[in-house]
Amino acid sequence: MSDLLEAEYPEALCELDHRNPFELLAATILSAQCTDARVNMVTPALFAKYPDARSLASANPSEVEQIVRSTGFFQAKTKNLIAMAVGLVERFGGNVPTGLDDLVTLAGVGRKTGNVVCSVAFGLPGLPVDTHVGRLSRRLGLTTEDDPVKIELELNSHLPAASWGPFSLRLILHGRRVCDAKKPACDRCVLEHLCPSSILPSHRRTSPTPTRPI
Repeated sequence: MSDLLEAEYPEALCELDHRNPFELLAATILSAQCTDARVNMVTPALFAKYPDARSLASANPSEVEQIVRSTGFFQAKTKNLIAMAVGLVERFGGNVPTGLDDLVTLAGVGRKTGNVVCSVAFGLPGLPVDTHVGRLSRRLGLTTEDDPVKIELELNSHLPAASWGPFSLRLILHGRRVCDAKKPACDRCVLEHLCPSSILPSHRRTSPTPTRPI
């Protein structure tokens, strides 16, 4: 399965525009309940005005709110962005830490965001579970769990650590482009013959239980 996804999406790319770990961290916080495309529309202005943790930590909240308003929940996101930046300055010298345990102590950062930063910015093991990863994992019979942390740990147990991040990114791309939540395009899915949830009757089967790397 992982090989098929790799062949379909040879470049496992994060679609949030960023130039460094700080920008990726901020963009991922903004991406909650928002599309990457929308986040990419507002981050150039955000990072032009606040290029690092120190500048964002001392930002005027109303000015940040104006920039990020279109991403939704802009007041909460502004509060988290500034508090995240303060945490970076006060506890990590203004630098984004590489460890998940440190990342999740920052405001607005859960395991998904932390794993994005670990895997994409630093090339370290980390499997972010967003709505796409959760949905596809259940459809493909890789898990029966709904809790993102349980899904993450279950997928991790069937993949080598170096594949965690790329596998997640490819599932996200596949979820956006093929395996839509309401109208999955099973007729053009490279995983259709393996999928117990396929809408094509000839290939419908019971859910497999992974016993080897996915």
